[in-house]
Amino acid sequence: MSLAKPWRDLDRSTVGSAPNRYGLYELGDDGKETVGFGTGVLRDELKEALAYGDATRVRWETADSEAHAERLLAEHVEE
Repeated sequence: MSLAKPWRDLDRSTVGSAPNRYGLYELGDDGKETVGFGTGVLRDELKEALAYGDATRVRWETADSEAHAERLLAEHVEE
């Protein structure tokens, strides 16, 4: 199930504005279709996605901890 957040372009500006904390992120393509989910420190993960991924859009939800981010991922993957 997708995050209930607006899509943002996956570019340097967006990566720079991403919080430096744990969270769940959703990557999307030009058609705004989901291409994957991930967890981790958002700024670090999005830097990697920008450099090596095929996604062009992103949205995220911050978490209180790594464990909380993993729980968010489990909730979205199960639905």
